[in-house]
Amino acid sequence: MKITRILAYRVELPLHETTYKWSGGKSVTVFDSTVVRVETDAGFVGHGEVCPLGPFYLPAYAEGVRAGLRELGPHLIGEDPRQLAKLNRRMDAALKGHPYVKSGIDIACWDILGQATGMPVCELLGGRYGDDVHLYRAISQETPDAMAAKVAGYRAEGYHRFQLKVGGDPDVDIERIRAVAAKLQPGDRLVADANTGWVQHEAIRVAKAVRDIDVYIEQPCLTYEECLAVRRRIPHPFVLDENIDDLGILLRAKADLAMDVVNLKISKLGGLTKIRQARDLCVSMGIAMTLEDSWGGDIATAAIAHLAQSTPTEFLFTTTDFNSYVTVDIADGAPRRVNGRMAASKDPGLGIRPKMDVLGDPVVVVDR
Repeated sequence: MKITRILAYRVELPLHETTYKWSGGKSVTVFDSTVVRVETDAGFVGHGEVCPLGPFYLPAYAEGVRAGLRELGPHLIGEDPRQLAKLNRRMDAALKGHPYVKSGIDIACWDILGQATGMPVCELLGGRYGDDVHLYRAISQETPDAMAAKVAGYRAEGYHRFQLKVGGDPDVDIERIRAVAAKLQPGDRLVADANTGWVQHEAIRVAKAVRDIDVYIEQPCLTYEECLAVRRRIPHPFVLDENIDDLGILLRAKADLAMDVVNLKISKLGGLTKIRQARDLCVSMGIAMTLEDSWGGDIATAAIAHLAQSTPTEFLFTTTDFNSYVTVDIADGAPRRVNGRMAASKDPGLGIRPKMDVLGDPVVVVDR
């Protein structure tokens, strides 16, 4: 089987809640997502999706995905999409860095492998654990009262894990954490995610001010060294996210006892092949994980669901359903939230069928 053509489609994903806000005044109202389509000479077609959280979050941006595909795509024509380790080596040799560019191709090739073998991707990734997985809900940065008010509504939808967007003014963030924590019920979990927004002394100050609250502190500062310094001075469970972008830093963080939970994003690591390596390493080291991506619609959510459900339950801290945040459906067969949980498809591959009328005409076509 050989890759004959690679296409990319640009799709806009507006939010139900109109705006998503996090640290440093950053916000997005419409997400710019890229759907990647890989076609083969055997008739199998696979799809992936890459949706950076704006150019100001990670070293990734939406048009960069499409520009990168134009550069990378010609090197992959004629390759066997089922040979995923070899394919990833080929991508890394042809384009240094830029893992997010490679992610959509890698996901699409896992989709093809699943279709060719008649197996769901989660079974190929290691096996299906349980009937479904539990989800978290991100609470966009607003006033303390507004953020607290949203907890009841999200809980009514079945959520019991809440990721609170902080990383702003430390005094307001203390109020945010306390206001939301007051709304929690037994069994709920709260994560205060600063998204690198605090400097070191602010992070320590906030954590000490809420030392009586059962809350996880996630990625308080910009650098790994700052986060490690905070980690060593506060009592709360600690999550690393933005700094963990390859196996080297993951191993260093384990050696430093730098986190209790790690947030792994598919496109940040370069696709399902590489995040599976990181996931399996975390399992062997006893580290729990949030498994997700930067953002996305139905296809990204399908990939997340397969990854999450192929992870041993005790190591899956939580995951998310990005397609429930947006107003546009881009594929049939994608996972749908049921009482705060979702399940990966049991159909071969990702189990999705893109809505080509929604995707429109391709913006990238590579066939040689």
